[in-house]
Amino acid sequence: MINFDFDTELTGKLLIAMPAMEDHRFIRSVIYICSHDEDGTMGLIVNKPTPAITFDALMEQLAIEVSRDTSDLGVYFGGPVEHGRGFVLHSADYATGDGSTLSHRGIAMSATIEVLQDLAADTGPSAALLTLGYAGWGAGQLRDEINQNAWLTCDATHDLVFDRPCDDKWDAALASIGVSAELLSGTAGSA
Repeated sequence: MINFDFDTELTGKLLIAMPAMEDHRFIRSVIYICSHDEDGTMGLIVNKPTPAITFDALMEQLAIEVSRDTSDLGVYFGGPVEHGRGFVLHSADYATGDGSTLSHRGIAMSATIEVLQDLAADTGPSAALLTLGYAGWGAGQLRDEINQNAWLTCDATHDLVFDRPCDDKWDAALASIGVSAELLSGTAGSA
């Protein structure tokens, strides 16, 4: 078993679900880690679109006028915690002041109504993913899951987070660390 060093910085990294993942909400998930410290971890799933909810319909519910073609903006299942809460993972060319938390490699996260208004008006970030809900782990929980071989980690890049089609992100994240999905086993072990 690989022991996870808690001091390893996970903020700004991607978690990649291993094939043996039993929780259906996380099967083949790629999760951007927004924050990670001794109190817990918060992340957003970046490869699970919610086709039943469109950006335009969500803006209508929030009474935000959409003045652009939003076909490039999807709504994603960000995780099983607080489904009614929205988060926008975006390029760092945009900031809303106190509502934005810059992370690593030019990726930021905002949870303000302002970023939604700006996306609807085409004055927002150049790249963005709108998620509903988030993935959360209590103190030590993610460390334990990594030690049980439930997750791999890799660097988050603009390409992996924003540019790849959702169906390709899991394979591409694995490939970024030299792992082929075909060679992964669905069972874990230790030597």
